[in-house]
Amino acid sequence: MKLIINIPAYNEAKAIGQTIKNIPRVYDGIDSVLIQVIDDGSRDDTAKVAREAGAEIIVSHTTNRRLGAAFNTAVRSALQNDADIMVNIDADGQFDPRQISDMIAPILRGEADITIGDRFRGGSAQGIPFIKNFLNKLAAKLVSMFLNTDIHDLTCGFRGHNREALLRLNTVTGFTYTQETIIDAIGKNLKLQWIPVTVRYFEGRKSRVVKSVWKFVNNSAKIIIKAVRDVRPMKFFGIPGLFVIVMSIALFIFFLILYLPEFQITPYRNYLLASIVLFFVGMQFLVFALIADMIKTNRQLTEETMYRMRKQKYNR
Repeated sequence: MKLIINIPAYNEAKAIGQTIKNIPRVYDGIDSVLIQVIDDGSRDDTAKVAREAGAEIIVSHTTNRRLGAAFNTAVRSALQNDADIMVNIDADGQFDPRQISDMIAPILRGEADITIGDRFRGGSAQGIPFIKNFLNKLAAKLVSMFLNTDIHDLTCGFRGHNREALLRLNTVTGFTYTQETIIDAIGKNLKLQWIPVTVRYFEGRKSRVVKSVWKFVNNSAKIIIKAVRDVRPMKFFGIPGLFVIVMSIALFIFFLILYLPEFQITPYRNYLLASIVLFFVGMQFLVFALIADMIKTNRQLTEETMYRMRKQKYNR
């Protein structure tokens, strides 16, 4: 079994060397361990420091393409280097590398295709800003409710993937990958397991991903909405459609209650018009649901073809 420990990095020359040195190189059930660094267009000596610290695989982007693109590059490189498991961990040392063994254990036992660090239920997020803590928990709860799946932590970057997950996952965003891959994995019935982890948020450190809280919320919301739309289209469009139709029927019944005693439409015309408009809007949502479901079926066929092509391309 080959384990590749992937570290996405952007201008992390000060921290990445120590992070690499702290990573254990021996794990039960693992024959070979390689450290891979995806240098996402750093303007400092990130790649050089990583190589000197012992990283065996270094892939550099010529420009900063953001975390989602770095993850896609990491997946391709891991598959090219015959990885059975890829663990993703941050470059800044916030996560404890000794917990990598906890991340790969369920994968080795065949209990999970993907393991995700859980900072909130059983784990520990030391020094996490209040707004970040609140937004992460809120997003996880909302997506859990919509997908009917218990999601503990939606944005933690400390996670493990087996080879099957690496072959099947598809991400299209460049901003980040954390939310999208979880929703994508749920849609593909991959087995997920959350592992309690400890993370330290260093005072005064500026996030490489979150430049602005509101910009992060805006980008994350777009990613989550698009991913949920693609995974559960009937639910995404169908529930609002049915709700609007029920409202139109209720409004029409209210109109009848007012109309029947006098048989006069004019005083209550607005109720009737609103009922008709709402009914057609609801029907339009249902049409969207059917169209989106057909698109989902075509996308699944395309993704299955891509999966088979990847499997053949990276066949060992």
